[in-house]
Amino acid sequence: QVQLVESGGGLVQAGGSLRLSCAASGRTFSTLNMGWFRQAPVKEREFVASIKWRDGITNYADSVKGRFTISRDNAKNTVYLQMNSLKPEDTAVYYCGARPDTDYAYTYWGQGTQVTVSS
Repeated sequence: QVQLVESGGGLVQAGGSLRLSCAASGRTFSTLNMGWFRQAPVKEREFVASIKWRDGITNYADSVKGRFTISRDNAKNTVYLQMNSLKPEDTAVYYCGARPDTDYAYTYWGQGTQVTVSS
């Protein structure tokens, strides 16, 4: 089992920045592939960014490329999402997910943290 706890959400003006954190416990964090997803009101959850544990390769949704950066600190069992140049359309609940290599889909999820970008 893996427990994930997100933090760092809040209210920010358009053009501002936030850094989300996701602390993991319960399993060797260094062997987990990690990802960030978001869900806006009346929309489905969508992929934002991911980082593989084996080689650190990152992947981003087109809508956030060049503005968001995912990173991880294995010593702190934490994955981060640095969000710059925020737009009102980035407003959503952001979720952290974990995917062991043995699983095709993300298996573990945090409770989410709200990000609101005002125009």
